[in-house]
Amino acid sequence: MKKKEIERYKKILLERRRALMMAAESMKEQGMGFEQADLPDEIDLASTEWGQSMNLRLRDRELVLWKKINKALEKIEKGTFGICERCGEDISTKRLEARPVAELCIRCKEESEKIEKGFAE
Repeated sequence: MKKKEIERYKKILLERRRALMMAAESMKEQGMGFEQADLPDEIDLASTEWGQSMNLRLRDRELVLWKKINKALEKIEKGTFGICERCGEDISTKRLEARPVAELCIRCKEESEKIEKGFAE
């Protein structure tokens, strides 16, 4: 992969990481706690608890993405960015455009998903 392309992916990854950080800061400022006394009835309480649960799930997903972004940035530094972790082939530019944190080429990812689907059934 050309140095110019790698720099472009690095810029994209850094921007996504910055956006995640800003979103986390925003959620932190909004606060996650609430006082039951502030909620007039059980419906409001249930709604608020559901909202908190959803926010926590989103935070978990963002944490996973944060780790993948950092791993991709490390790969850029090591010179292994864009190489499939399973077969060692180059990951297509089209796939990296769609998912710059991709660790597997499309063929290996599809095989992995078939295996996962088999276990889920």
